[in-house]
Amino acid sequence: MQQLRTIEPLISIYDFESLPDDGNIYELFEGELSVAKAPSLKHQELIGRFATILYNYLDNNPIGQVWVTPGVIFDEYNSVIPDLVFVVKERISQIASGIHIVGAPDLAIEIMSPGSENVRRDQVVKRQTYAKFGVKEYWVVEPMIEVVEISRLQENVLASVGIFRNADEISSPLLPDLKFTVKDIFRK
Repeated sequence: MQQLRTIEPLISIYDFESLPDDGNIYELFEGELSVAKAPSLKHQELIGRFATILYNYLDNNPIGQVWVTPGVIFDEYNSVIPDLVFVVKERISQIASGIHIVGAPDLAIEIMSPGSENVRRDQVVKRQTYAKFGVKEYWVVEPMIEVVEISRLQENVLASVGIFRNADEISSPLLPDLKFTVKDIFRK
């Protein structure tokens, strides 16, 4: 006798409205719910450092907008909350005119939290999702070893262009003339 398999229904962004506001971070990947705990104080400090650098840069170079922990909706079954995103000025009115960003930001930055599930989510699942929907650049920050990995979209894959540490300079073709070092982020 053959056993019947239970098929879990896909969760959509419309189901998000019924989720509790309990301090957890809820994201959707291909209709599957992912739950993460609120970020640590160190995690939030690093978000603040990136935000300060990017806001200061954009004050002098008004080429786009940065948002901290925005809801990003790619489609009905894929929605994420990156730590930071950047959208070029020409695209802001197309994808960021409401409560959430609807579409791919140009740059997504994720600060990794400890734990194998968090590493898998940021290094595999989010990387694939961001590539699928056209995020041009993805920065993954690893606080435990104080490195920043930069990946750029090449032939529908976010391919690593380098892992940066210490006095290595961070730059991006999306943010002309922005230069800072990894030490600027991890200063004590």
